[in-house]
Amino acid sequence: MTAYDAAMTEGLRLSVDRRSPVPLYHQVATQLADAIDAGTLAAGTKLDNEIALADRLGLSRPTMRKAIEELVGKGLLVRKRGVGTQVVHGRVRRELELTSLYDDLSAAGKRPRTAVLLNRVEPAPAEVAEELGVAPGTDVRRLERLRRADGAPLAVLRNWLPADLLELEDGELEEHGLYELLRQRGTHLRIARQRIGARGASADEAALLDLRPDHALLTMQRTAYADSGRAVEYGDHCYRPDSYSFEVTVVER
Repeated sequence: MTAYDAAMTEGLRLSVDRRSPVPLYHQVATQLADAIDAGTLAAGTKLDNEIALADRLGLSRPTMRKAIEELVGKGLLVRKRGVGTQVVHGRVRRELELTSLYDDLSAAGKRPRTAVLLNRVEPAPAEVAEELGVAPGTDVRRLERLRRADGAPLAVLRNWLPADLLELEDGELEEHGLYELLRQRGTHLRIARQRIGARGASADEAALLDLRPDHALLTMQRTAYADSGRAVEYGDHCYRPDSYSFEVTVVER
């Protein structure tokens, strides 16, 4: 047996290094996860069964089963009775830049779809007023949307904008990202303050994102400013943690 054994599954070449201290199951799981993230293994792709994969790699069936279970636990694979093991979706990785989720999904080759849940003008609550730099009770436009990627629910997006900034129709919000619409109307975003966290899902969020209530969610609050210095958008968003992540580049000062 050589140090490297290889196999093909759905056009993907997998290999294990028997000299590496990394467990064999984790080597396989990492390669499959990378292929899913890169789109090499697309959503709906059916994997070879565990016995076939184990035989091709020269691994034991329990080792291969552990690799598959790791990805099932991460929400990247799903087992269906009578169908086998299939790819669910790749995780959307978003670098911390001043872009909208719609733009990021499009750039990643995903198919963004938006359902507008709320689009109305209402008095600003205290927290929103503080973020936008207006008096509490000032009219603001409140938006709530469900964003899907390749048909799967990904995020619930809540935004507040100054009511005098622009008019927005539901149809526009379904077909375009919010930041694209702002740019089209002459608002040029310059900088944003952003906070990332986590919390449990509310009953409504869980239903929209196809999760159980109190399931962990990734959260992000952002206040964006135009080049004039005016705060033009406050967002409070939540994401499925098995489908989404933020990436940060850190440099030494």
